[in-house]
Amino acid sequence: MSTQHEEIELTREVQATLIPHGDPYTLAKGAKVTITHRLGGNFTVMTINGMYRISAADADSLGEVNSQAPEENDENLEPADEDSIREALRSVFDPEIPVNVVDLGLIYKINIDEDQEGKRVANIDMTLTAPGCGMGPVIAEDCKGKVIKLQGVDEANVEIVWDPPWSQELMSETGKMELGLI
Repeated sequence: MSTQHEEIELTREVQATLIPHGDPYTLAKGAKVTITHRLGGNFTVMTINGMYRISAADADSLGEVNSQAPEENDENLEPADEDSIREALRSVFDPEIPVNVVDLGLIYKINIDEDQEGKRVANIDMTLTAPGCGMGPVIAEDCKGKVIKLQGVDEANVEIVWDPPWSQELMSETGKMELGLI
C-alpha cells in the first residue's frame, strides 16, 4: 500500500470525478497521481491538471484494495435506527475536507418511515458547505450507498437542502478539532 502524498502511476484507465465541479473525467492508464486523502474507502488524488475523486470500487487502479466490499447482513441484528444510520454516515467524507459529513454538521434530519408496501425507507436531509459545490450529488450518493447496506433498510433517499445554511457552528467538537478550529 502506498503512503499518503506519494506519487503513483495508475495501473489502468479509471473514471474519476473532478473536484469541486463534480464532472466525470477519465484518467489515463499510466497517469501520475498523488493520493491526498483515503477517506470512507474513496480516494482524493491530485494530478498536474487538478484534483479528482476515485471511488472505492476503482481502488485497484491505484494499486490499493477496495476496503468497501459489500458487507453481509446478519439476520440477528436489530433493524437500523437513527443512531446506526448516523454512525454509518460517519464513513462518508467531502473529498476536499478530511472530516466526515456527520461531524461537519451536514446531516440535518434522519427519518425512518414505512411505505405502503411495508418497506423501511430512510429519508435523510443533508446540506453542503457551499451551494456551488458540484460534489453534492456524489456525496449524497455515497450517503445513500452506506445507508442502504444497513440491516432493515430497504430504500434510502438523500435530499440536499439549503435551509438553514451551513456554518461552522453546526460542526461537532470532533470535527472542529480535526480541522484545528479549536
